[in-house]
Amino acid sequence: MDERFTPEHEAFRRTVRQFVEKELAPHALEWDQAGEFPRDVFRRCGELGFFGISHDPAYGGSGLDYWYVAAFAEELARARNGGVAMSLLVQGQMATPVINELGTDEQKREFLAPALTGERIAALAMSEPDAGSDLGRLRTTARRDGDDYVIQGAKTWISNGARADFLVLAVRTGGEGAPGISLVTLPTDVKGFAVSKKLQKVGHRSSDMAILYFEDCRIPARYVLGRENDGFFHIMNSFHAERLVTALYTVAVMDDLLREAIRYGRDRQAFGKRLLDFQVWRHTFVDHATRVEAARQLTYQAVQLFNRKRKQKPVKEIAMAKLLTTELAQRVAYDCQQFFGGMGYVEESHVARAWRDVRMLTIGGGTSEVMKEIIAGTMAL
Repeated sequence: MDERFTPEHEAFRRTVRQFVEKELAPHALEWDQAGEFPRDVFRRCGELGFFGISHDPAYGGSGLDYWYVAAFAEELARARNGGVAMSLLVQGQMATPVINELGTDEQKREFLAPALTGERIAALAMSEPDAGSDLGRLRTTARRDGDDYVIQGAKTWISNGARADFLVLAVRTGGEGAPGISLVTLPTDVKGFAVSKKLQKVGHRSSDMAILYFEDCRIPARYVLGRENDGFFHIMNSFHAERLVTALYTVAVMDDLLREAIRYGRDRQAFGKRLLDFQVWRHTFVDHATRVEAARQLTYQAVQLFNRKRKQKPVKEIAMAKLLTTELAQRVAYDCQQFFGGMGYVEESHVARAWRDVRMLTIGGGTSEVMKEIIAGTMAL
């Protein structure tokens, strides 16, 4: 046990692990092939308090430190279904923290509280057809009309987008560039909202990712989160949390892949001996285990800094953790798949699905190239 995790953290971890191994992992292949998973999974996670780990207790959260979030993210890897894991992380660690931080009492009661119980599904709607990593270019507008805003535009690559009950939505309320961006909440039953298309992805198939359209969607002005035209800073802060939880999850995915490969290698025979008796594979796994441990310690350092809840976030450390873990996962998944041979190339194999799933991790939440630019900025390059 890492000393940064207390006995209380580990007790929570055991609760998450029991839930994941009993209620999620047995359905990994079924849900991946179906391209969806039951909505009741959200409600079950809400019942267990998994969505409100670090949220305000006044609205159903637990107000715990970020090491509990770390334990939750790590144990989700045991579900062996990246789509389910990502959908649940979006709900608890990407969409709702913005409301927890900026929302009024009324907004928190209407949106945050039912999201933490799992009764309402949340999505974070930032990316657009012409503005992925470059949010300063977003074109979805919110025009003030009396006591309302009228929203026009489109979003894409939105996780949970096809069945979300509400969105935390980035819109342009002012001029060009970052200073004109605001955040609003938008119920998806509002007139003029449409899910244009559920995207068919290479991996994470059981999560719904969608293209969304807004045609004269009218919402009350009280749905603005924080101050008008002040959203860009809070979006950037939300990205830090998204990247950190992605790094935590990715390290655990690599741990799981290596455990599975080593277990297989102890039993599988080739040319009269175990696969692990071949030095080339022993050294491959030693190299990966060493790099994964280094990635874990970098990520834990970022968690430690983030957990202090200072206004200045550990931007460099989080970007480094996201970059290192997600890039390393590509090689770990590839080598584990190669080790399994033909068994690593069939859909029934967890290793094959993981190989597909990890590909998204260097893209979502900020590409590896964006992470490098962030790090370069902190180095004054």
